Amino acid sequence: MHAMQYELTLPADYDMDIIRIRGTGKGPLMDDYPGLGLKAFLMRERGVGGSPVNQYAPFYLWNTPEGMNSFLWGPGFQGLVDDFGRPVVQHWSGLAYEPGAAAGSAARIAVRRRQHMPDTEPLTGLIDEAVRETERLAGQDGAVCAAAAVDPRHWELVHFSLWEHDTPKAPGDVFQVLHLSVPELDRLPRGRLW
Repeated sequence: MHAMQYELTLPADYDMDIIRIRGTGKGPLMDDYPGLGLKAFLMRERGVGGSPVNQYAPFYLWNTPEGMNSFLWGPGFQGLVDDFGRPVVQHWSGLAYEPGAAAGSAARIAVRRRQHMPDTEPLTGLIDEAVRETERLAGQDGAVCAAAAVDPRHWELVHFSLWEHDTPKAPGDVFQVLHLSVPELDRLPRGRLW
């Protein structure tokens, strides 16, 4: 599994209905994308839910690198580049994925938490804790799913979870889910990924 996200931070006075229309209009185009476990079309709106910014920030869980590459080098991503410019694409190697207590429910909210991995801590302990946190989040009431991944270039963990209600039980940046594509969700490996 590979996790991926890009963030488009928009002006404070940007009409976020443009992003809502983009997410709901283009979202179904990814509903049968090969190699894609999950794509959450996400946005944050300045002043809503504590967000300091307007942002469009889709989050992906890929089953295959081929799927991820065909998206990045294909017309879908190029369309985004044509509209907004080429964003930095963050990606992380998967550590764990768990369906949640509310798996199958419509996701309304996503939470993403980035965590620096201090070089004073043993990697095995940090990674084991990330896997346990994924299991803990997935077991919470209202959790649709939870995942953890790591970027070994910057030694950063990312925790990602989807929630069926507006009060997630996870710390981090909160996003509205505009659309959720899950063409190969059932193929995402469960639990610890090594």
